[in-house]
Amino acid sequence: MTEVWLRSNRRILTMGLLPPGLLGGLSLLIYYQANAEWLRFLTAILLALAILLLLVMLYQLNRPRIAYRNGQVLFYLRAGKPIEVPVEVVEAFFFGQGLANLPPWLSTLAETETVNLVARLSQRFPQWSQMGIKPALGRWQDGYVVLNGSWCEPLSDSMIRQLNRRLEEVTRAQKGHGESQRELKKNDHD
Repeated sequence: MTEVWLRSNRRILTMGLLPPGLLGGLSLLIYYQANAEWLRFLTAILLALAILLLLVMLYQLNRPRIAYRNGQVLFYLRAGKPIEVPVEVVEAFFFGQGLANLPPWLSTLAETETVNLVARLSQRFPQWSQMGIKPALGRWQDGYVVLNGSWCEPLSDSMIRQLNRRLEEVTRAQKGHGESQRELKKNDHD
């Protein structure tokens, strides 16, 4: 089962439901008022598009930014499947700061800054130092995963402590599980 550690910013995503909702409502209104068959066809296509966009936004609304499952920390920072990083690779979470990277209709200042969440990855695993992710959601380079705080639930000191505490718990449990597996294999060979 997947354990959600950090959720998406539901306020921004909920605001993103407005345009397709308005498009769908307007399409329905025009569809029932239209006399011309071509106009009804066009509004039916627009309604289908609005429904599709609403479904995509609802999917994004329920998608976390960071989760944990079966020894893997899951980073939801691109379309499709999350990036699954073994828990022993993730060392810590802490605050950072950077540009908010908001769409123009949400920000009056292009250079608005935000608090970011940073995940430090172990240098012992260079294969995890770089990864392609959606630039609006953050950066993944040089062994650091920087999640744009604008696209996460509100970040706080207590949340950072909770993330690090949970990371420590699952890392310790993973090490204990690995040691017990090695012990079982050793006993099998004896």
